[in-house]
Amino acid sequence: MSKVGILGAGSWGTALAHLLYTNGHQVTVWSIDEREIEMLNTEHEHRDKLPGVSLPEEMNFTTDLPSAVKEKELVILAVPSPYIRDTARKASAFVAPGQILVNVAKGIEASSLMTMTQVIEQEIPAADVAVLSGPSHAEEVGRELPTTVVVGARTEQTADFVRDHFMNDVFRVYTNPDVLGIEIGAALKNVIALAAGIADGLGCGDNAKAALITRGVTEMTRLGVAIGGRSETFFGLTGIGDLIVTCESRHSRNRHAGMLIGQGKTAAEAMDEVKMVVEGVHSAKAAKALSEKYQVPMPIVEQVNEVLFENKKAKDALRELMHRDRKTEHSEIAWK
Repeated sequence: MSKVGILGAGSWGTALAHLLYTNGHQVTVWSIDEREIEMLNTEHEHRDKLPGVSLPEEMNFTTDLPSAVKEKELVILAVPSPYIRDTARKASAFVAPGQILVNVAKGIEASSLMTMTQVIEQEIPAADVAVLSGPSHAEEVGRELPTTVVVGARTEQTADFVRDHFMNDVFRVYTNPDVLGIEIGAALKNVIALAAGIADGLGCGDNAKAALITRGVTEMTRLGVAIGGRSETFFGLTGIGDLIVTCESRHSRNRHAGMLIGQGKTAAEAMDEVKMVVEGVHSAKAAKALSEKYQVPMPIVEQVNEVLFENKKAKDALRELMHRDRKTEHSEIAWK
């Protein structure tokens, strides 16, 4: 049994707390929100974000950050990506040298264009930082439905250590040394999922959805490889796997927000209706900036940005994608 601290008591943090407790670990969950912690301590259920998942009375919920970090074999950072830096900065004073921190947020910091792991490593250089990602909606993990994810770390030893804490009969964990590729795929798929949701809101049908997923993988892979990731990663769980589930699932907040935008709502109105952080909106500007920095064409990402931030109509963005210059599908394949 290990002592595990989870920073963030949203749907994902709560689902992972349930999973790790089921695996026999002693779990402490921290949140900055006093009302949230009071609800979890009294009702043993996150009725707002993960209803129906019962949490044991032995699980500790707290607003005291040191108690969730100190002397823990694992600390999971499960706050939304816009809050990773601030949370890491506050936790840094309590992290021991070599302590293993696992990022489970998906995003790119707009101001620095850094991944979440890079942000954590900058704020807590003494930590051993890993990432856990993949097609894993909290609603299904909390109900113990079969799920498969991947852990990335700087060393195989750390990756195996994290894997062994999470893995059980319904939660399978692979390992991968490509930390950068894992995080780029995890962040970019949210932007593509917004596009897929917009297409659903416009009533485009299954053909359009399949095209967006397929061309989305192409955009993700091109940029990820240009930055330094491995192409194989984008055809794995945190690339095409996470993209499929985020574009298709009724649980996907990015798809839901995109659908509302396709139906005519603004990005702000869509996020208000979803009532949770829509990571793709926060990552869209960063994805566009990275595509420009590395000179990688990303037409889907570009159109999503124009719809989100430049008041472009969704139907006009779709028309522009359909009328792009004629070209071969794979430039690497030459005619004989």
